[in-house]
Amino acid sequence: MWGDITRRLKRLAIVSIFAASVSAAPACAQDEAGFQTYLQQLRGTAMAQGVSRATLDSVLPTLTLNSRVIELDRRQPGGPANSGFSPFAPYKAAHVDAARIGRGRTKYLAQRPRLSRIERETGVPESIMVAIWGHETNYGAYTGNFDLLRSLASLAYEGRRRPLFEGEFIAALKMMDRGVTRDQLKGSWAGATGNPQFLPSIYLRLARDGDGDGRADIWNSEADTLASIGNYFVNAGWRAGQPWGFAVTVPAGFDRSMVRNRLVSPRCPRVFERHSGWRTIAEWRAMGIVPQGAAWPNDQVLATLMEPDGQGATAYLLTGNYRVILDYNCSNFYALSVGLLADAIAG
Repeated sequence: MWGDITRRLKRLAIVSIFAASVSAAPACAQDEAGFQTYLQQLRGTAMAQGVSRATLDSVLPTLTLNSRVIELDRRQPGGPANSGFSPFAPYKAAHVDAARIGRGRTKYLAQRPRLSRIERETGVPESIMVAIWGHETNYGAYTGNFDLLRSLASLAYEGRRRPLFEGEFIAALKMMDRGVTRDQLKGSWAGATGNPQFLPSIYLRLARDGDGDGRADIWNSEADTLASIGNYFVNAGWRAGQPWGFAVTVPAGFDRSMVRNRLVSPRCPRVFERHSGWRTIAEWRAMGIVPQGAAWPNDQVLATLMEPDGQGATAYLLTGNYRVILDYNCSNFYALSVGLLADAIAG
């Protein structure tokens, strides 16, 4: 779970760093005095971006350097692994297990009235929303206990990914200006919070009130959690009425060179390296691909082929909605598991 979160943060960091127009040089001294000096600089930046003086006065004096989160951040891989791809089956067994499916079905049935309304409004399947919740925090069982403001300020001070973490720290302060309490701002070491594990900037843009009380409480309200996940997927381009993908059997002797993807994705290239080129469902049918139980979608739907456990094992045809799941977390294993968990919950 936490590895999934940090992979998503790594992707966001790359974008932030290249977009930044300010220097992100590492701090010269990782000590408390240097951190406190940096906080005063950060006060000016936050005020210039609209954070209230009252929020800054209540937060900044309470912060101390958290060396632990700096250590965790430095352990993150700096580039793609140079070894071969690992198989999907062990990951699937751990993340699409009977316990998670069972809890998901219970949540699914309990929230059906709200879920069906959210699905009508967004076009995002109820089961997909529940599956994201299940993968991120095991349906709220563990959302993290790091003080987000202390963690984000410490990571910004360290400097390796300052544009990302400084921006998220200021976004967390803006959350407080909107009425989120300091006690609610707990989560992963790298800043993800609540049942859906939103970064503060994502919360500000996409969190939604699902129970009508006027607040977007992604920590305590299941309705708000699910509405916020649904809104995230709408924003990422989910296409209503289209599956995320489905398991297929590839015929013996299939010529994979016919469908090789010859493009290099600028985003998560190692993830998309495992996908074929796009073909219509009609074209896949003509090549002898056979679904394993699922009905074929419309012949004009575009899909890519992926064989996560190698040739001869179960393969998957993946539509554009699979790419939306990847927008939440750019990992094939994560996205496949979300889709499969959603199918099991709904089934």
